[in-house]
Amino acid sequence: MSGLWWWILAGCAVAYGTKLLGYLVPERILENERMTRAAGTLTIGLLASLTIVNTVATGTSVVFDARIAALVAAGVALLLRAPFLVVVMAGAGAAALSRYLGWG
Repeated sequence: MSGLWWWILAGCAVAYGTKLLGYLVPERILENERMTRAAGTLTIGLLASLTIVNTVATGTSVVFDARIAALVAAGVALLLRAPFLVVVMAGAGAAALSRYLGWG
């Protein structure tokens, strides 16, 4: 087994151990209002940053292409309170139209 596989197995063990330690946290801490608010805020922040990175980054460079149009269209659909499937279809349609018109 190469050295890389040992690092992968070690990472798996650390991830599993961290998840296992989560079960040892007392329930009174998890039900605390501040903890619930912090967990919700962190989740939203992480999802937003992941969305932006996947939208404008290609490798190590910043690229503005059809993904921007897809994000804007999906955002508008969300503001109009469209169902999730409609949001996805609006984003996909905007990306397809942008690529058809030669942008990205």
